[in-house]
Amino acid sequence: MDAINCTRSDENLAALCSMYAAGNHIDTKGYRRHEVKRGLRNADGTGVLAGLTQIGNVLGYYVQDGERYPMPGRLFFRGINVEELVNGFMSEDRFGYEETVYLLLFGELPTEAQMQAFHDIMDEYREMPRRFTEDMILAAPSRDVMNKLARSVMAMYSYDPDPENNSYTEQMRKALHLIARCPTLVAHAFAAKKHYYDNESLVLHRPKAGLTIAENFLHAVRPDNQFTKEEARLLDLCMVLHAEHGGGNNSAFACRVLSSSGTDIYSSIAAAVGSLKGPRHGGANMKVMEQFDMLEARIRDWKDEDEISANLRLIANKEIGDGSGLIYGVGHAIYTLSDPRAVLLKRFVRSVAESKGMTDELDLFEAVERLAPAVLNSHRDENRVYCANVDMYSGLVYKMLGIPVELYTPLFAMARMAGWCAHRIEEICNANKIIRPAYKNITKARPFTPLSER
Repeated sequence: MDAINCTRSDENLAALCSMYAAGNHIDTKGYRRHEVKRGLRNADGTGVLAGLTQIGNVLGYYVQDGERYPMPGRLFFRGINVEELVNGFMSEDRFGYEETVYLLLFGELPTEAQMQAFHDIMDEYREMPRRFTEDMILAAPSRDVMNKLARSVMAMYSYDPDPENNSYTEQMRKALHLIARCPTLVAHAFAAKKHYYDNESLVLHRPKAGLTIAENFLHAVRPDNQFTKEEARLLDLCMVLHAEHGGGNNSAFACRVLSSSGTDIYSSIAAAVGSLKGPRHGGANMKVMEQFDMLEARIRDWKDEDEISANLRLIANKEIGDGSGLIYGVGHAIYTLSDPRAVLLKRFVRSVAESKGMTDELDLFEAVERLAPAVLNSHRDENRVYCANVDMYSGLVYKMLGIPVELYTPLFAMARMAGWCAHRIEEICNANKIIRPAYKNITKARPFTPLSER
């Protein structure tokens, strides 16, 4: 009987879906006729101006006489060029993520004394609430770590003695707790996934005082706790480059939209996590690696550029890959000539590839970066400037570090937690107006029909 009911339900659902598809299609011509800015983008591809921010700035082109012109990409955190920030802590053989968090949240680079005090706060705030892992993560494990992270962030509300307090001090306290705890949340969610869905042993590690966030993540996610300084430094660099990307990116904007309603920080940050999970946003790094796994299996000679281009054309023609026609890791909504995050990663990744015996694979990635623009322009009959984006190389870095693919996007979220919290606090402290764009209704008015006459 259950099987019969299930079949009937499926048939009914299919019929309902067919009705929905027939009655809810919107002709794309209507968007042009009503001058709808789809994706909140202007006709020239620039973003609709929705607010003001002092946190991050993304530059990928300049506009002159109403025309867009390509330029090398630049990324700024609180007015400081990220390249200068990275060169600063790397040249002094320091970790940089905590310094970046401080800059994004408080607006200034810390002194040595301020940095030490900040490390002390983060050490104190890393500790998870009592029985949180048992009750909130192990009791309801998820196949997807991002979904579990979003649920865990929401669950933190229940452990906060004053969750609705939106004062500056309380918002900062909550934000620092989320940033400090995120590595453990991700590591424990992954451990639960491996145990309950992959039939592996359950191994949980507590955070360790005195370690940076990057070090604590590697300590927590590896069964033997072991990692090298080079590995931790490379992960730290990835986290700095992923920490913030302006208020207009989808997840930061989602966070600001919810924050504008006056809701709690946990709801706002959970929404950002859900946004980042999407393959058009943070989930793209996983799609990059899936695509390269396919290419590595198909291409016989990784040095043969003709063979590489031929396979890229098959992807663009939707003949292989996921059918989207996208070459993941190539192209960006804002960056044109270059993505500074990808440029910085490439600068440091070669030495790691050599130590890991992965130079041939890195060469293949660089070949795709070099050949893909011509393939895409030929396929789309256009002359657009394409560059490798950060997803092209961040996934490869994680692979070099031996990090499972299921953790690529959660790592992005772990890093971006700083930027989200900064945008959350800026929104509630300054905007004081709920974000509410308009949707034009294009349904014609019609009379109600009695049930007996339908």
